[in-house]
Amino acid sequence: MKIGQATIKDIAKELGVSSSTVSRALKDYPGISEETKRKVKEVAERLNYRPNAVALSLRKSRSFTIGVIIPEVVHFFFSTVISGIEEVAQARGYNVILTQSNESVDREKSSIEAMLSNQIDGFLVCFTKETKDFDHFSKLMDFGFPIVFFDRIPKLEGAVSVAVDDYKGGYEAVSHLIEQGFQNIAHLSGPKSLKISQNRERGYRDALYNHGMQVNEEFIRECPTGTTEEAFSVAMDLLENSKSKPDAFFASNDMAAVGAMRAARKLGLRIPDEMGIVGFSNWQFCSMLEPSLSSVAQPGFKMGSESATLLLDLIEKKIEGSSIKDPIILNTELLVRNSSVRR
Repeated sequence: MKIGQATIKDIAKELGVSSSTVSRALKDYPGISEETKRKVKEVAERLNYRPNAVALSLRKSRSFTIGVIIPEVVHFFFSTVISGIEEVAQARGYNVILTQSNESVDREKSSIEAMLSNQIDGFLVCFTKETKDFDHFSKLMDFGFPIVFFDRIPKLEGAVSVAVDDYKGGYEAVSHLIEQGFQNIAHLSGPKSLKISQNRERGYRDALYNHGMQVNEEFIRECPTGTTEEAFSVAMDLLENSKSKPDAFFASNDMAAVGAMRAARKLGLRIPDEMGIVGFSNWQFCSMLEPSLSSVAQPGFKMGSESATLLLDLIEKKIEGSSIKDPIILNTELLVRNSSVRR
């Protein structure tokens, strides 16, 4: 059964009640017992029932509209991803509805419901930091609804995903710092739950190991929110209280790198002579800072265009999701600027 094919009659048949009872229970009409309402809603959820208008749209025609869910619009990387998505969508005759979750899984779920009610043809999703249970996505996938994940790869069998080579980016950033003579390199990591954070940390560890340097576990600090203020506090703690002081930072994002720069300045450390810093994502401000910030650039526009192309091919049945076994991985590029090059 495809998504949207379950009807009120299907629910009524399974429960042995009338269609009118099901309809009233779904609308919380008085006169229907709480037990009946509970049973009806449980079956409706299991069968992925949706109102007839949406079901008919999904079953009989396309709306030529796709939904995009991102954590935040203000993030420079996501703005470039959106540009790539919109270029492909427009060229192929599709409209784009965009929502931001603000890293809230509840908002993510409500966005999905709202977009389905607007009869979209498929989803492009970068899920939230809070998302640990992917049932709200797997239920749609089980019914054949097209979804492509980008940037953050879910722990979800059969998921179609597009991401960057976070491992390579982390490895090259730390190797560069080592080649500049930095010996005590700390890592301000992203949320441990995200695969992108794990891969960047793995790149950090392997770069140290392959250059004959030991990993100091004290130097790996999680910055789950990724804000400048959080990273400033973590970097200050490392610089003031750790047994061996860091002489460089590799940050999992550019805002965290700026926090490390602020901490170094507060303690009177000269960048890059006494402190090297590399970020990740290459926000627009990186080249405007003093000193300019070295960063690992992600191909945001290409990620958007690749993801949109995949989704539209799935919608138009040019490809089958089952034929895509592994995530599509795009290359990163280390952009070396003044924050990490010793004179």
